[in-house]
Amino acid sequence: MRENIDVLVHEMGLRDGLQSIDTIFTTEGKMAWIKREAEAGVPQIQVGSFVPPKLLPQMADSAEIVRKSLAIEGLTVSALAPNLKGAQNAMTAGAHQIGIVMSVSEAHNFSNVRRSVQDSLDDFSLIVEYRNAHAEYKDVCISGGMATAFGCTISGPVPLGEVMRVAEGLLERGADRLSVADTVGYANPGQVKELFDELYRTVGHDVGIGAHFHDTRGLGLANAFAALEAGVCELDASLAGLGGCPYAPGASGNIVTEDLVFMLESMGLRTGIDLDGLLEAREIMEAQLKGEPVHGTFAKTGLPLGFQYAPAA
Repeated sequence: MRENIDVLVHEMGLRDGLQSIDTIFTTEGKMAWIKREAEAGVPQIQVGSFVPPKLLPQMADSAEIVRKSLAIEGLTVSALAPNLKGAQNAMTAGAHQIGIVMSVSEAHNFSNVRRSVQDSLDDFSLIVEYRNAHAEYKDVCISGGMATAFGCTISGPVPLGEVMRVAEGLLERGADRLSVADTVGYANPGQVKELFDELYRTVGHDVGIGAHFHDTRGLGLANAFAALEAGVCELDASLAGLGGCPYAPGASGNIVTEDLVFMLESMGLRTGIDLDGLLEAREIMEAQLKGEPVHGTFAKTGLPLGFQYAPAA
């Protein structure tokens, strides 16, 4: 966590947003979006996904986007990789943080990557071993992502014990941090508080933990607030709420970055992000869309009279 902020907002629109829509942004268009968000103070952006281009043509230029984003001073550049090959490519490109995502739900994991959860955990070990065997990658953060941690469109409720088992398995295999995702929008605030309370009891408070929510059923910000109350201080979001999970019908709409930042700053929690800058980034993004819906209420209303950003400590 950076010293000058209380909550790290991790922008996901360039990956989770773009992978779920038909529009294919140009590399130049992506970079304009990234640069404006970084100028607005967004500290970390997931700029792409290292998957085969034939599966997600929207991500075909991820290596180039990572390399160009590294030139932006102060920006933590993250990327997603589904397997060892993808992680190797992400490391070669220079990503600071690589998210390796697996589903807690066996059914969803098999539908997504054609592997059992145990197989995915074993593959995760190979990625960490590869990073550790190459001195040039020693500072790369390997993040263990747990999708469908709150529920699954295929098998329904996901037992809390299964989430803890996967979390412990990831840490035992060398994960530097954990990310817990409500991939298909099943979570409610009470469930979120219960899960993160149990997760901290299980793995301790020294482990970095982030949360990823979707607003599929209108509870995205409420769930983010519940995560904050449990002690989470890293939250994913997507500009204009773009995107969702392409493998989960109906799971559209990440929580809106600008709405989340407004909520946090209103609560006195420092994000280091300028809201007017976010709206300018949103305009850059919207100019490249081809009919895809955008979301969010802050963009419609702006700052209230007398609003003040959270004061510096």
